[in-house]
Amino acid sequence: MHHDSTTDIETLAADVREALASGEHVQETVHRLTLKAMHARHVDPDSLRRIITAVMQGVHDGATQHLLHTANQAQAAKTQITAAIAGLDTALAGFAQASKLAIEEAAGQARKYSDTELTRTRSDLEGLENLFLDTLHHTASTAQGLIADILHDLGQHARNNGTAVGFQLKETLATLAQQVAAVGHAQLETGVTLAQKTAEFVGKFASGVLSGIKDRNHR
Repeated sequence: MHHDSTTDIETLAADVREALASGEHVQETVHRLTLKAMHARHVDPDSLRRIITAVMQGVHDGATQHLLHTANQAQAAKTQITAAIAGLDTALAGFAQASKLAIEEAAGQARKYSDTELTRTRSDLEGLENLFLDTLHHTASTAQGLIADILHDLGQHARNNGTAVGFQLKETLATLAQQVAAVGHAQLETGVTLAQKTAEFVGKFASGVLSGIKDRNHR
């Protein structure tokens, strides 16, 4: 666990804010920054909450800052914020995908993770989409004016139409359930933890070695 985790998180919020203020490649940048933050720490629900909150804070601040200097404010803000939220959503989906790949890799080697860890991972993942939606809603309710409206709309849209992380979680949780149910005596426990292995795949997504999830609902 990093001792400088607060600074990591502050840096994450600042980097996201910069991405929105610059307006360049917002979705890709937020996606990559989120994956890098998840790769850098021991991911548990608490650190995921901090990461999501920091990204949302950066989105809010960056959009607020950016609006002051834009002629066509409403459209620009909507475009940037939508892109940033999609980047966060797909990064969280990447995390869920990384768990799935880690489980499949072990199964392919006739190994399995400890039941304790599988159970804990399942409950962490089950709450992930709600964590994302709740934080989005919370940010919307603390924002004002145009930005609040845009965030509320995006939150509503995500609840009605589903999210990239939600779609990916269905697959990951199905894979997890199979792994929990697999009671083959031939299966040795793996030497590494599921968390370590997941982090490894998250790192590959973050650095672009593996291409992760692209936004499914590119509008």
